[in-house]
Amino acid sequence: MLAARYLAGYPPALILEAERLREQGRLAEHLARRLPERHEVRSDKALFEYVQDLKARHMRNAEPLQHVGYDAKLRVLQHALGTHTRRTQVQGSRLKMRREIRVATLFKEAPAALLRMIVVHELAHLRELDHNKAFYQLCQHMEPEYAQLEFDLRLYLMHLDEQRSKVTCGPTDVPSGRGAP
Repeated sequence: MLAARYLAGYPPALILEAERLREQGRLAEHLARRLPERHEVRSDKALFEYVQDLKARHMRNAEPLQHVGYDAKLRVLQHALGTHTRRTQVQGSRLKMRREIRVATLFKEAPAALLRMIVVHELAHLRELDHNKAFYQLCQHMEPEYAQLEFDLRLYLMHLDEQRSKVTCGPTDVPSGRGAP
């Protein structure tokens, strides 16, 4: 069951509903209805400006970001859709903290709400490093529908995985139990 892989930890009724939508071929239609808005944030420069705008609105006092960009090396199956890194750099006798946010390239084509959700998630790491209660409260503050968007993101990833397995398997092939690697 593909839904159980992406929706582990959610109530069984939600998992069954998602699996039913997938089996009936209505998952894409459901997502299009829930997430109709597309975005124009296609370049690293546009993403940097987008992140800076959200940061200025919700986290004015947070440390500045030195780099924001899309990263083709981030892999969905390794649970890395975005990263926030901190590196110390030596400049003379001083240490400087360099902060970067990288977002998986799959978000170039994702609905606008999902891009906003992943950016909010990574921005929250500027204040809270761990995924604790304060972290999720900060995410909810910046994006009131954060929890729903996180669920929608899981459905979107499930849909992409299903599409990828249809492409990698021919029409007569049957995909192996876990889908495409």
